[in-house]
Amino acid sequence: MNLLILILLIILIVGALPTWPYSARWGYGPSGGLGTVLIVLLVLVLAGVI
Repeated sequence: MNLLILILLIILIVGALPTWPYSARWGYGPSGGLGTVLIVLLVLVLAGVI
């Protein structure tokens, strides 16, 4: 389960980087969504669920 979460986070981080021309105009959407996912995961880890 932890490996799956790690792989998913790596994919999300790479996807949120505005390195391609078509994603440069997306703004803060992908990184904001990624931040939300990271905060939820942090809360779950601190609560001992994961």
